[in-house]
Amino acid sequence: EVVGVLCLVSLAAALDFKYHHGEELEAYLKQVHAAYPSLTHLHSIGRSVEGRDLWVLVLGRFPTHHKIGIPEFKYVANMHGDETVGREILLHLIDYLVTNYRRDPNITQLLNNTRIHIMPTMNPDGFEATKVPHCYYSQGRYNKNGEDLNRNFPDAFENNNVTIQPETRAVMNWIKNETFVLSANLHGGALVASYTFDNGNSVTGSSEGYSRSPDDDVFIHLAKTYSFNHAVMHKGTGCDNRQTFPDGITNGYSWYQLEGGMQDYNYVWGQCFEITLELSCCKYPPADQLEKFWRDNKVALVEYIKQVHLGVKGQVTDKNGNPIPNAIVEAQGRPHVCPYKTNEHGEYFLLLLPGKYVINATVPGFKSMLTTVEIPDNTGNFSALKHDFSFSEVSIRTSPASCPKTPLYQELERSSAAVKPTLHILVLVTTMILIFK
Repeated sequence: EVVGVLCLVSLAAALDFKYHHGEELEAYLKQVHAAYPSLTHLHSIGRSVEGRDLWVLVLGRFPTHHKIGIPEFKYVANMHGDETVGREILLHLIDYLVTNYRRDPNITQLLNNTRIHIMPTMNPDGFEATKVPHCYYSQGRYNKNGEDLNRNFPDAFENNNVTIQPETRAVMNWIKNETFVLSANLHGGALVASYTFDNGNSVTGSSEGYSRSPDDDVFIHLAKTYSFNHAVMHKGTGCDNRQTFPDGITNGYSWYQLEGGMQDYNYVWGQCFEITLELSCCKYPPADQLEKFWRDNKVALVEYIKQVHLGVKGQVTDKNGNPIPNAIVEAQGRPHVCPYKTNEHGEYFLLLLPGKYVINATVPGFKSMLTTVEIPDNTGNFSALKHDFSFSEVSIRTSPASCPKTPLYQELERSSAAVKPTLHILVLVTTMILIFK
């Protein structure tokens, strides 16, 4: 027990409120993993242009691998190298989670029922290149090739023809290899929680200045969960008098149009709901303000992770009880242009607010199963409602319903040129059918 206490003391001493450069950040993550080997897993998902590791620390009762029924969550910070607050508060979040495991029942349950991935910096080169901290702008925003990583993902609305950067590619592969359900990426330069879509067209309503996803209600809830648990974000005053955000949230497109952003990519191609958190008016504030930023965000960071347990989850199996990967499972009325499919374990996770829904499970080539579920608010119990589907006539491995790589919403726009906004859902459904054919 004395050894454990010593570990805690040395860890607490190691993490003070200052900026941690590459070597210190890496040393800290390795130290945490050494002190809590059964609760953490440290790995690099790739390298930056200059060859720096993109470290991810995974925390949970089963940190090294996915466990059936336990959802995957992630936080990513510092994708703009000169936006630095998120990078530091994620280190303090790690410290808070490991030191409170088995002490605080809330944190213990959270870690027992969630696999949490934390990437303190997606753009380590940009951070190191920011020699003169600045509140508004520096070259360090970009990666070493001068690319803005938050304009570098495939876009669902237009062919953005970007050269995918090593940091972006690493994150895309990471998303493909994990079953992420919920995520947030941490930025600076404003104080607001921004949500999908960042780009849009007439089908998603962008002509009205708001680009609405099929899960708009869930996104508003997620953004408000963060802003109302944050010390001041919910007040909506923003950073100057020109810009106010009611409740401290905004639809991404309503704020400004963005092509090739990470949050839309997560939602469309990764089946992962992601919001963008702008945490500080000053992009690279003085180190003596970091402690206050941590205090302002601490509760919100934890409450947001809990939302990964919203909605319904389960497994789709065949007549022999074997999992069926690539089965489509979606709530009626909210189809995704890239159908949301089960993972290799036949699992699905759907984030939905409490209420009554019809869940449609489809194994391509067989008839669909429809089930009505009444979803309670289960975030406090750290487990979404569980509902499994068993296809008695199926005993085969299915091939995935293809999801086009080209911008998906262009097709929708063409087919809806003459369609009123109220028919958006109908158009989405039609597109889904076309995709399946």
